[in-house]
Amino acid sequence: MRCVIARFPFELTKSGVLETMKGVVPEPVVGPFVTIGRRTYPAKQVGAVVTRQDRRDFGVDEVLRAMTRLGFTCGTRPAVSSSPAAADPVRRASDLLGAPPAA
Repeated sequence: MRCVIARFPFELTKSGVLETMKGVVPEPVVGPFVTIGRRTYPAKQVGAVVTRQDRRDFGVDEVLRAMTRLGFTCGTRPAVSSSPAAADPVRRASDLLGAPPAA
């Protein structure tokens, strides 16, 4: 399939993308993602690996459009707060009350 990413034409195939992404360790996903095989990758990581371009050179929409047309699952994962207080409701409540968490 012919697609244009960052004003450059690419001839992409599903098997070619699978082969290119084989052995690539996924970065933590926050925001737009592409599921390739059993792994979920950030869309910008997929675009950078497949096109060999800098991530600043293309938009997420270009990658998502191309990967969707190839048949990969794409979507957006909402940002999750990385603070420990957000992960543990008891700790968060203790922080709000100003008391140390119960052991």
